[in-house]
Amino acid sequence: MDSLSSFTVFVQVAETRSFVAAGRLLGVSASAVGKSVARLEEKLGVRLFHRSTRSIALTSEGELFLERSRRILAEIEAAELELSQAARAPRGRLRVSLPLVSSLVLPVLADFMGQYPEVELDLDFTDRLVDVIDEGFDVVVRTGAPVDSCLHARKLGTFELLLVASPDYLKRRGTPRTPADLLRHTCMHYRYSTTGKLEAWPLDQATGGPELELPVSMICNNIETRVCFALQGRGIACLPDFSIRKQLADGSLRRVLPGQARRSGVFNVLWPASKHPSPKVRALVDFLCARVFPDEGARRGARKRVRTLADRDQD
Repeated sequence: MDSLSSFTVFVQVAETRSFVAAGRLLGVSASAVGKSVARLEEKLGVRLFHRSTRSIALTSEGELFLERSRRILAEIEAAELELSQAARAPRGRLRVSLPLVSSLVLPVLADFMGQYPEVELDLDFTDRLVDVIDEGFDVVVRTGAPVDSCLHARKLGTFELLLVASPDYLKRRGTPRTPADLLRHTCMHYRYSTTGKLEAWPLDQATGGPELELPVSMICNNIETRVCFALQGRGIACLPDFSIRKQLADGSLRRVLPGQARRSGVFNVLWPASKHPSPKVRALVDFLCARVFPDEGARRGARKRVRTLADRDQD
């Protein structure tokens, strides 16, 4: 710790170019400052300052040592800040942007509220591409690969897009055997709010073959409507697997073209880049990563434990 104090004294002298001014800032005498610098020079075996009766200036060795000293003190300050933030309970307003997939995140967010009652959740559900920093969001959940270098990202989990219909619909209209059979069916689509385009269905197409122009019987911009209409036997819908797990398990919805219609996607949680995110941001990110896709969270935890044990064995 005496060496750390010497770094602090040295930096103050280098920045003020005065033992007196440095002592005033540090709350010690100019004589104590001078002795500290002298001990440091003796320990290092180099002269850090050119001294005269009227001024002091850094030597070339002093210039190099100043750069390193500032870096060391900045790292120590950052470590202290990180530890102090970790000790504080998450609290305050937390502005979160989420896609229109309430069935995926709402139960998790409700649990988060119960565990962190001092955090005020401000939730904005939209599929548009928000500007995280300019619009003042603390955390954003989105699909696809992150592209903004100003944001940190962690993977929440993966999902698959599946074609589904009710048993009643398939009994009435027949079960498609090939993607081309869909041309004779009622197809319910999702429209992207940012582009106005319809989501492409994950159909296996012959290489170089024309893209199927599927019938458009209904269009909406959320998941719940398509799940409801599919359950009511109104047609075939393309839906993420997490939204229909229960319905597939109880048989109220069935897969259509299971071997010829499948595409995976990924959810990421994003937040403004910072070495030391606030406790409330860190708490929500960790909570979402552990709970939204619990199976993947458990696998990540198992891999981390395996790495830890492997590192311990190497030691």
